[in-house]
Amino acid sequence: MMKILSTPRRWLAGLLVAGGLLAAVPALADEAGYRFSPVNQANIQLAASYWNPIISYVSEKSGVKLSLKLGRTSADTTAFVLAQEVDFVFSNHLFSPEREQLGWKVFGRRLTPALHSQIIVPADSPITELSQLAGKDVAFPGPEAFVAYKVSYAQLLNKKIDVRVVFGGNMDGALAQLFSGKVAAVGANSQLAEGYARRESKKYRVLWSSEPFHDLALMVSARVPDKDAKAVAQAFVTMHKDPRGLEILTQASQLVGLTAEAHFIASDGSEYAPYRRFYQSAPAQLR
Repeated sequence: MMKILSTPRRWLAGLLVAGGLLAAVPALADEAGYRFSPVNQANIQLAASYWNPIISYVSEKSGVKLSLKLGRTSADTTAFVLAQEVDFVFSNHLFSPEREQLGWKVFGRRLTPALHSQIIVPADSPITELSQLAGKDVAFPGPEAFVAYKVSYAQLLNKKIDVRVVFGGNMDGALAQLFSGKVAAVGANSQLAEGYARRESKKYRVLWSSEPFHDLALMVSARVPDKDAKAVAQAFVTMHKDPRGLEILTQASQLVGLTAEAHFIASDGSEYAPYRRFYQSAPAQLR
C-alpha cells in the first residue's frame, strides 16, 4: 500500500529565490546559457537559497551563464533531466544501467564525509528493531531518492518487512512527518538527517545504516560543448580557493547544516561504484 502525503505537480518553469521571493526561471530558448538542476534534498526555498549564490558565482567565474531550475520534489527535478530540459545537474539519480546510456558525465562532487542510507525513528520511540515496523507508515522523500528511499526500502523488502510507504516530497518533508508523529520511521540520507536535526533541534535513533556512499555528483549533459563544460567544472572545483567563493560556500553550507569544509572537487565518476553496484542486486521494483 502506498500513501502520498503531497501530490506533486511538475512545475514546467523552475523556481529560484532572489531577495526572499520565488520567481520563474526563464526558458532556456529565451536566453543564452544553460539550466542547472540540483536534486532538491531540502524544501524548495532552502534548496534555492543554497544554490543561487553558488550558481551566480560559477556563472561569473566561468563566463558561462547558468540558471537554476528546481521542481517541487526530487522526482520532479529528475523528470526535467530525463526530458532533456537541463544541461548540468547535481544528482545521484543517473547511475542505473539504463540512465547511464543517456550520456551524462561526472565532473565533480561535493567534499563531505561519506553518507549512509538509514532507517531512523525519534529518540524516544519504543521501536528498537526493523521488524517492529511491519504494518506501519514509513516516510521517504520520494521514489527517485536513491540513498534515502531506494537503498533503505530495499533493506525492508529484502527483510520481508511490509510497511506502508509514505512520500514526503523531499527529505525535510519526510522528517517533518516523523517528528510530528504521523509516521513511525523514515528512510533517510544520513547527511540530510543530521543537518535537519541540527537546524530543528531534533533527536533521533538509527535502526539500520548502509555502506558508505559519496555525496551527489556534479554532471554535465553530452549536449554541452566541451569548452563550456570545462569552464563550468573549473569554476566549481576552484571556488573554495577564492576568498569570495569560500565565503559564499561557507554561508550557503550554514543554511543547510553542512560544515564549513563542504566544497566542490573534481571527480571522474569512479567513486560512484557503490551506486552502480546497488543496481546489480536491487529488487526489480527499485531498478
